[in-house]
Amino acid sequence: MTKNPRNLLWLIPVLLFVTSPLWKPALTAFLQPRGIYDPLVVRQPTEQQQSFIMDAITITMSSLGRVEWVVNAKQAFTVKSDKEIGMIDVDALYTSDEKDQTRITSERGMYNVDKSHLVLIDNVVVDKSASQQQMFTDLLYYYNDKKLIVTPGVVEIKGPDFTIRAGSLEYDLVSKNYDFSNRVICEF
Repeated sequence: MTKNPRNLLWLIPVLLFVTSPLWKPALTAFLQPRGIYDPLVVRQPTEQQQSFIMDAITITMSSLGRVEWVVNAKQAFTVKSDKEIGMIDVDALYTSDEKDQTRITSERGMYNVDKSHLVLIDNVVVDKSASQQQMFTDLLYYYNDKKLIVTPGVVEIKGPDFTIRAGSLEYDLVSKNYDFSNRVICEF
C-alpha cells in the first residue's frame, strides 16, 4: 500500500480542534474590538465648519468685469464662518481710477465674501500718491455695492499744503465727494 500525502489532509482539522484550547484565548483577545461604540454618537449629525489659516492671500474685487480692488494680506483665516475672512498685514490697491491709484494699508482686516464688504482695522493709511494726499484712521469700511468708504472714528487727511481732522468721514468713489462730520479742523 502506497502512502498518498492527500490522505493525510484530514489530520489538519483534527489537529486544530485538539490544540484549540492552546491558541484560541490568544486569538480571541487579538480579534476583540477595542474602543467604545456608541450608536447615538454615530447617528447625530455633526455641524461641519470649514476653517483655514493661510500664509498669504490675494482678493480681487471687480465690477462689470473690471478689477477695482486688489487686496493682499500676509495671513488670512476664517472668523465666525467661512463667509468672513480675517486678514493680518493688509495692503489694498484701488485700481479703478487709473490717474490716481489709491493704496490702503492696515494691521488687520476682514472681508465678507457675500456682501463684498471690506473692513480695515488698526493704523489704516490711505495713500493717494499722484495727489500727494494721505489719510490716517483706525477703522475703515468699504461697501462695494455703494462704492463708499466710511471711517466712523477720528480721521486725519494730510496734503502738500493742508491738514484736515474730523470726527468721521464718508467718501464716495464714484462722485469723489467727501462728507465730514463732527468737529472738522482745517489747517492751511
